Amino acid sequence: MHHQDIWRALDTLAAEHGLTVSALARRAGLDPTTFIPAKRQLPDGRPRWPSTESLAKVLIATRTPLESFTALVSGARALPHALPRPGLRRLPLLPLPCPASDSYFDMDGRPTGEAPEAFIHPEIGDPAAYALAIGDADMAPVFRQGDIVIASPAAPVRRGDRVVVRLRKGALVARELVERAARHLVLRRFSPPQPIQRLDPSEVSFLHRIVWSSH
Repeated sequence: MHHQDIWRALDTLAAEHGLTVSALARRAGLDPTTFIPAKRQLPDGRPRWPSTESLAKVLIATRTPLESFTALVSGARALPHALPRPGLRRLPLLPLPCPASDSYFDMDGRPTGEAPEAFIHPEIGDPAAYALAIGDADMAPVFRQGDIVIASPAAPVRRGDRVVVRLRKGALVARELVERAARHLVLRRFSPPQPIQRLDPSEVSFLHRIVWSSH
């Protein structure tokens, strides 16, 4: 058993229940920051393990058998007994920022099913919708570390929308759309000082609207 195996299992358990790791901690009666990535190492860089007490509270709160959680620790990608409930669907779950990997999206910017995790959420209209887990604090105060957002390739995009952008020479990122024209695209970062980014449309592979967030 390795340090990262425990945390991966907790991340998967949260996703199986349609929760962020912060929401999972709250459901178990714990501080919302208990399981966030920033808390997975000690100040001196050594790995921090979740306590047995916090794990027990999570298993009780989610009604997860110890054997099922052990399967996640051993490398299972989903709970052995988990099946989507009526009205729910499994969405691909990617990290954000996300490395520029062609395996995650096809040529039309739709998820390929190669996402490392899954997120269960009530049905939304777009069958190509996908989820992203916020992995750092660069998008505060709009999105917090540990939040999950859902992007829809089919949703119309307007000025002022929060969007997921795939740059041809960079990672998948989230921005606010300031302006969209035939010859240019203007985006704004969320974190202060909120610098403006002006791009040629040829620099962008796709742009999808964020239609839901756990924040």
